[in-house]
Amino acid sequence: MLTIYGVYRSRASRTYWLAGELGLPFVPVPVIQARRLDDPLAADAPLNTQSPDFLAVNPTGLIPCIDDGGFVMTESLAINLYLARKHGGPLAGRTLTEEAEMLQWTMWAATEVEPHAVKIILARDEKAAGSEQGRLAIRAAARALKKCFRRLDRHLAATGHVVADRFTVADLNLAEVFRYATGQPQLFDDAPNVKAWLQACQARPAFKAMMEKRLSEPE
Repeated sequence: MLTIYGVYRSRASRTYWLAGELGLPFVPVPVIQARRLDDPLAADAPLNTQSPDFLAVNPTGLIPCIDDGGFVMTESLAINLYLARKHGGPLAGRTLTEEAEMLQWTMWAATEVEPHAVKIILARDEKAAGSEQGRLAIRAAARALKKCFRRLDRHLAATGHVVADRFTVADLNLAEVFRYATGQPQLFDDAPNVKAWLQACQARPAFKAMMEKRLSEPE
């Protein structure tokens, strides 16, 4: 049985979404981020990323983490690539070339897009967007993202998908990274293919089911 560690209001949302797309049965373990707690090691603290019980499973103290029949793995985007490859179907690569493209685009999203996009959502979550420092940070992140949006917009013009001509784990991985930038709608208005693609990804039933559970969790 697959066990997914992490609350929905975390990068674990990516893995919960993928599990929904694949129809995988799983056990969710709602590990919360320690930074959200005043005293994560208090006796009455909820299970969190500093809890000894969680660190016994994942010494890095990061979520998400999975235990797939005894195989423990971290890093949300890599977890998704692994689960898609293991369970096959249309989300997985059908050829070695498709698998390589899925890895390439996922690595690009992790290294070139997420470091900037996450600053936008963190500024909002930390209520810093109203400060001058927060506005400057968001503006700088948006400027850095323009070239990423342009690249993906050109690429999506061919089929509307990241790899091949169907929804795959690459679309899911990138959609969850690009979601961080939705607080800057001008980026999407300037990249209509990206805007339409993200809307299509988020219209999928598995995404909606994941997001419903995410929004039901306390902020």
